[in-house]
Amino acid sequence: MEWLSKLTNNSTQMKKTILIVDDSESIRKLVQFNLNNAGYYVLVANNGQDALKFFNGETIHLLLTDLHMPIMNGIELIKEVRILDHYKHIPILFLTTETQISIKKEAKEAGATGWIVKPFVFENLIATIRKVLR
Repeated sequence: MEWLSKLTNNSTQMKKTILIVDDSESIRKLVQFNLNNAGYYVLVANNGQDALKFFNGETIHLLLTDLHMPIMNGIELIKEVRILDHYKHIPILFLTTETQISIKKEAKEAGATGWIVKPFVFENLIATIRKVLR
């Protein structure tokens, strides 16, 4: 049994870890379900401040964040993450309903890697994530 436990733990560690940050519980659950099914290990937070607890030295391969959230929005979160040495180069994708060029520009200047507009097709989301994580 001990070898099975070690095998399970090792396979979990080999999965890429994605942190989803969105104030909508239904979006978090839907995205988490689909990313788990695609083979990713998923962490979830309901706003930027809540997400910061995960940036504690553990490996996070990708941050997937909403823009409009209470307490700390996505752009504020990106700025905080980019300050942290261990995480300053991780890919960050925005998952949002916003399509304004000025907001996209602000997100890019803050350090966002890419942009995915809601509603989205999960196959496209997965394809984008795989492309960014290469």
